[in-house]
Amino acid sequence: MKTKFLFITGGVVSSLGKGLAAASIGALMEARGLRVSMQKMDPYINVDPGTMSPFQHGEVFVTDDGAETDLDLGHYERFTTAQLSRKSNFTTGQVYDSVIRKERRGDYLGGTVQVIPHITNEIKAKILENAKGVDLAIVEVGGTVGDIESLPFMEAIRQFRTDRGHENVLYIHLTLVPYIPTAGELKTKPTQHSVKELREIGIQPDILLCRCDREIPRDMKAKIALFCNVKEEAVITARDVESIYEVPIAYHEQGLDERIVDYLNIWTKAPDLTPWERIVKRVKEPASEIRIAIVGKYVELTESYKSLSEALIHGGIANDCRVNLKYVDSESLERHGVNGTFDDVDGVLVPGGFGERGSEGKVAAIQYAREKGKPFFGICLGMQMAVVEFARNVCGIEQAYSSEFREDAKNPVIHIMEEQKKVKGKGGTMRLGTYPCELGKGTLARRIYGQQSLTERHRHRYEFNNTYRQKLQKSGLVLSGINPESDLVEIVELAEHPWFLGCQFHPEFKSRPMAPHPLFESFVGACLKQRSEK
Repeated sequence: MKTKFLFITGGVVSSLGKGLAAASIGALMEARGLRVSMQKMDPYINVDPGTMSPFQHGEVFVTDDGAETDLDLGHYERFTTAQLSRKSNFTTGQVYDSVIRKERRGDYLGGTVQVIPHITNEIKAKILENAKGVDLAIVEVGGTVGDIESLPFMEAIRQFRTDRGHENVLYIHLTLVPYIPTAGELKTKPTQHSVKELREIGIQPDILLCRCDREIPRDMKAKIALFCNVKEEAVITARDVESIYEVPIAYHEQGLDERIVDYLNIWTKAPDLTPWERIVKRVKEPASEIRIAIVGKYVELTESYKSLSEALIHGGIANDCRVNLKYVDSESLERHGVNGTFDDVDGVLVPGGFGERGSEGKVAAIQYAREKGKPFFGICLGMQMAVVEFARNVCGIEQAYSSEFREDAKNPVIHIMEEQKKVKGKGGTMRLGTYPCELGKGTLARRIYGQQSLTERHRHRYEFNNTYRQKLQKSGLVLSGINPESDLVEIVELAEHPWFLGCQFHPEFKSRPMAPHPLFESFVGACLKQRSEK
């Protein structure tokens, strides 16, 4: 079948959930038996989000091939089976960089290089490259209609319908229908203005996804359809739901998937949403619940830990329990101490991060979990701080620290990787993507994974210092996971503890609601066990 293309744009305000909408549509199309590809186009000039602050951008998601990408790709992977790579996310910066390099090589034969057709052609080429071998290519356009930086992307997707044929291209526009409490009614004007701006660019949306906190009445849908030049049945309520995993079901109930396949003239089987219904039931009606503390310095920004919080939910699904999260500011622990911070939680998790700020608070949290027998999970920097804590308080290694925070550290039990010492640039230069790991016999990690060899995704520059390996092992630190190629330590654990494990990689990137990551499933299970024993 000839590849069809579905473009998703957004209007009125950002953060309406285009990424979640794209992922949910992908899930629905796969449930109908179609092969889909997922792609996000970001209008910012940064080459990728790798150097952007979590306060600016939220989580940086990492693919198997080592691309640092937008967090929406995490939604794509959690909702679909699409194989994502560095082709699945590109930015204005990448597009202009590619065009400028071609110009320097003389590829344009001395012609004047312009936004149209050169930039738009580059955008279209990147879309086509990612769409090979699938039935439906789903492409999300970042930002909102009217943004200056989005215009080249909008022009490129406008041209797509002319290039590929009307029956092969579908435009879905996500917009807002707010409820105004003082007036006691829904307002359609923001949607009308958003669509008007989109049409001025030359794009007539075929389907409107209207974000709202309630069902939109039929007469209001008719009004939106009339003013926005779409069919009434093409106005879909994208209502708020309790769980994001309920979105595909809600869209199906609104008839969205039927509208899509009808418009694109695709024959498919009837969708089987039974797996999603089972997940939603587990999330909304769990048999039990636990509370886990996430100790970090970006606690005010939950988007910074998006994959992590979802992976914990997946662990809860596997254990039929609700995972409630308590975000703990590590800087606050530095100022006020642990005191009773963790009395009301069943487990402690220290996630990844960068920089010294709040590091001593993380060390204090880890010491508490180790000494009190509280299940502990350390990821990336969390694993490194667990090594620092153990070195100081169990091995008695004075001033044990990470050279990331203090280059002249007396005992850098965590130090910069050898291949990172000569790296000057910041963007895309970390140890990124998938690397192998071998698990030791009889270890907690081996029991959890049920296999000896595995691969996981990384994003770091600093690593366990093997100079201290023997001394730490002698004091009881188990080095249960080792990279077979570089001999780097990937997993540490404590044998005489109910559940204490740190990993250098980011397991949250590979967790799925229908396939929870084994480390999260085991960690949540250990927390549940501790609560039941209380």
